[in-house]
Amino acid sequence: MTKRDYVIKQGQVVPAFDPFTQPFFIANEGLSAITPDALNSQLLLNAFKPNFMWQADPLIEDWNEDKRLFNGQQAYIEAATLMPLIHTPHGIHMVLTRRAKHLKKHSGQISFPGGRIDASDRSAANAALRETHEEIGVEPNYVQLLGQMPDLFTGTGFLMRSYVAELRPGYTFRANADEVDEVFTVPLAFLMDPAHHRLHTAALPDGKVRSYFSMPWNDYYIWGATAAVIRNFYFRLRQALNT
Repeated sequence: MTKRDYVIKQGQVVPAFDPFTQPFFIANEGLSAITPDALNSQLLLNAFKPNFMWQADPLIEDWNEDKRLFNGQQAYIEAATLMPLIHTPHGIHMVLTRRAKHLKKHSGQISFPGGRIDASDRSAANAALRETHEEIGVEPNYVQLLGQMPDLFTGTGFLMRSYVAELRPGYTFRANADEVDEVFTVPLAFLMDPAHHRLHTAALPDGKVRSYFSMPWNDYYIWGATAAVIRNFYFRLRQALNT
């Protein structure tokens, strides 16, 4: 949340932006689920071939441009995240984290492992690997990078670069309690079914209207930038499936 997401009520500063209560509709018009059988390593490789051309969700592209222009005179904080995928007896799962509740920004929210790009990082991809190791204990030698998703500008001033990867057998999860409360996985088939994609609209205190996606799964409320990247990942795999 940013300062504009709060209002003064009876002398107290309280959140004005509540994704748990804001109206939504299911964003699956004209879109079909990618079946579990189709979600395999070959599809992932096809989606990240160097010459593969695809179109991201038009809504997210519009939001990106609006945020880029809105904050055009301010420097974005560059960050990198990893989208780890693991193979299980029940299909491919995506690894996500619940951020620690004591953090100043995005506390308790669902996110990919990742963080700010440091000056010492050789690249954004290396920053994503470093942060993943620091946050959930997965060493880089267990990570097979597949490719990069489009850059995403967030409403909180970050330029997020996300990298999709498969984890090789032998990895272990070890949550860093300073940054992460929990590491968990979600079936990729659930996330790649737009019947589970909600599109919210919220009026902010400054009169602006904000739209965003969410994908609630069990007790985990996936929304905001994380959900936007997953939504684009669906668009990418769907188009790779049809080529």
